[in-house]
Amino acid sequence: MQIEFLLNGETMRVADQPPTRTLLDWLRENRRLTGTKEGCNEGDCGACTVMVSDGKGARALNACILFLPQLHGKAVRTVEGISGPDGALHPVQQAMVDHHGSQCGFCTPGFVVSMAVAHLNGATDHDEQLAGNLCRCTGYAPIIRAAQAAQTAPVPDWMADKPPVPASPPPEADQPFALPRSADELAAWYSNNPGGTLIGGATDVGLWVTKQMRDLGPVAFLGGCDDLKTISVTDTDIRIGAGVTITDLGALMQEHHPDFAAMIRRYGSVQVRNAATLGGNIANGSPIGDGPPALIALGASLHLRRAGRRRVIALEDFFVDYGKQDRKEGEFVEAISIPRQPDRLKCYKVSKRFDQDISALCGCFNITVEDGIVTGARIAFGGMAGTPRRATHVEDTLIGQSWDSDTITTAWEAWEEDFQPLSDMRASAQYRLDAARGLLARYYHEDQGTQTRVQAVQA
Repeated sequence: MQIEFLLNGETMRVADQPPTRTLLDWLRENRRLTGTKEGCNEGDCGACTVMVSDGKGARALNACILFLPQLHGKAVRTVEGISGPDGALHPVQQAMVDHHGSQCGFCTPGFVVSMAVAHLNGATDHDEQLAGNLCRCTGYAPIIRAAQAAQTAPVPDWMADKPPVPASPPPEADQPFALPRSADELAAWYSNNPGGTLIGGATDVGLWVTKQMRDLGPVAFLGGCDDLKTISVTDTDIRIGAGVTITDLGALMQEHHPDFAAMIRRYGSVQVRNAATLGGNIANGSPIGDGPPALIALGASLHLRRAGRRRVIALEDFFVDYGKQDRKEGEFVEAISIPRQPDRLKCYKVSKRFDQDISALCGCFNITVEDGIVTGARIAFGGMAGTPRRATHVEDTLIGQSWDSDTITTAWEAWEEDFQPLSDMRASAQYRLDAARGLLARYYHEDQGTQTRVQAVQA
């Protein structure tokens, strides 16, 4: 199957590459565009950042875990395409020169592309926009100064890309990869290829290729399934398509459950959140994924589809055991729905770094209090067991009791009935238990008006 996209304004038609060829490798080896660097090769360092545009706008993405078929019908700009056709520097490039934002220069192309995308989109939260770009020698101060200096400059005319609209043939069972255009086409392909691999954002699957060198067999790229990217909000629930990116999920949750949105801000980097999908975050079954604990605490339901048959289960029931989910062969996640409710959700991600770190544990609390009495409680954790899991014994200890510090203390022993965590490089088992207990107390104190957020508390 041929794929078509724009590369620095030039139409590319690619038909001779394997479906899991990364954009990074193709750029460097096939196009000799070596400004895009290979650093970590797993989406962490940002040296490979490129700009990808479609009908919804421009995004910064990691080329090292971006497969070529994901670019079908899109426009790509590498650092070589950030400057003008006549060699004129983009404002962010000139600002990097003026403010001495580069030393060895290895990380600079990635920074420039991330800055150019932010500049195009009018984003001025530079610390966040550049959190996924790592520098080991210049330090971030001159780079941030460069971003600030360029933010009011006009967007150059050459940065406006109009992605192509190529014809996309329907998926066929005997092809090495498929580009379904709807959930129906995906269901048909997956029914014929139940052992195939579904690829949404490739922020996890990409590492199967770049780090584990796995052969994925038949693959389907879901980026063309626009009906999996829809969000609907009614009086009773919020339904989120499995293809909704974590970036878009964050914007949605900002309206309904802001603390969930605040945690999403710490989910990987801008590049990762721009690619990763909610469905993938759930379907990979990670015990330390940050999305499921919050969704479980909100009472979310999971919508699964197998060919023409659909079923709905509680999200917490999807995670059966470590590496095992309640998903039949040929069945995929179609959507997630959350009941509308007053916002009582608080999410606490505990990790060694604020940005771009895997959680040692992630606790999400949704406790209802009426007239000083706890009338409902949903508490869910990641990093405390082989799957995301509710603290049901703790919940039972709280419900029906006065909402006060004595009740929090009473629940102390119940934590060990719910969790027997492991020790690993991120935290010891005892630390995890003690931290979980402390997070319940933190939730209580925040509910009483005490500020506990590290970025908000001032000495």
